[in-house]
Amino acid sequence: MAAGIVTSDIFEPYAKALMSLARENDLSDRIGEDAATVIEAIENAQELDQLLDSPLVEDDKKKAVLRSIFSEALHPYSLNFLLLLVDRGRAVFAKGIFEQYQALLREIKGIVLAEVVSAVALSDEQANEVRQRVLAMTGANDAELKTSVDGDLLGGVIIKVGSQVIDASLRSQIRRLSLQLTSAAG
Repeated sequence: MAAGIVTSDIFEPYAKALMSLARENDLSDRIGEDAATVIEAIENAQELDQLLDSPLVEDDKKKAVLRSIFSEALHPYSLNFLLLLVDRGRAVFAKGIFEQYQALLREIKGIVLAEVVSAVALSDEQANEVRQRVLAMTGANDAELKTSVDGDLLGGVIIKVGSQVIDASLRSQIRRLSLQLTSAAG
C-alpha cells in the first residue's frame, strides 16, 4: 500500500507538469501518442525496462540509449522529458508517469478506459459493441479499449471500467448456474 502511495506521489506531479507543457503548446494529443510509444517500448523490451531501473548504468549511457531509440519517434518535448526523468533519478518511473499522463488526457477529453478480457481476440464489430455498451454505462464522450485474451474464460468477456466490473464470461455464467443448482438441490 505504501509503495502505491509513493509512486502515485511521483507519477502525478510529473504527469501534470508534462500535461501543462503539452497544453501550453497545443500538443496534448501528440504527447499522448508519444506516451503510448514509450509505454509500449518499455512493456515489450525487458532490456529497456532493466536499463531504466538499473542504478549501475550511468545516466549518460541511459540518455544515449533513449536518444537512439526515441529521437525519431518522439516529439522533442517528450524526449527531453524522458531525459529529465533520467537526470532526476526517476527514469524507473517513466512508464507509470506516461500512463498517468494518458489518464489525465482521457479525463480532459471525457474518455473512459475499459479493460476488456475475452476468450478470443475481439473482431472490430465486437469491439465496437463493447465500446457502445461502455459508453451507455458511463455516459462518457468516448471509450478507449485495452483488450487482452484469456483462454481460460471459455467464452464471453469481462469488462472493467474503473471499479465497475461486468463479468459476461461463460466461466462466470457456468459458476452462477452451478451455485443455483447447488442451492436448489440443498
